[in-house]
Amino acid sequence: MVRRPLVAIALLLAGCTPSSEPPTAEAPVLAVPAPGTAADATAQDACDSARYRNLIGSIINESTLRENTNTRIVAPDTVVTQDFRPDRLNIIVNSAGQITSLECY
Repeated sequence: MVRRPLVAIALLLAGCTPSSEPPTAEAPVLAVPAPGTAADATAQDACDSARYRNLIGSIINESTLRENTNTRIVAPDTVVTQDFRPDRLNIIVNSAGQITSLECY
């Protein structure tokens, strides 16, 4: 009858034996913080503005843009909403319709 407890103890101890393989270290995942301001969103290119950088200096009517619901043209004296959407591409134009900058907000 003494053998059963010894077998149970041996099985428990076998489960506690260290593995012969060294533990693997996982690389930490570094999350990029979500942009909180228009400047941060533009710096992180949250709206994919780099795709349109070649349009800066051209006239908006002569420019071809892909259809995008997250794009708006902002001319002088244009009233825009104050909601912050870092994925929205804002095409800033001057009074002549020339694209002067691209911003994310």
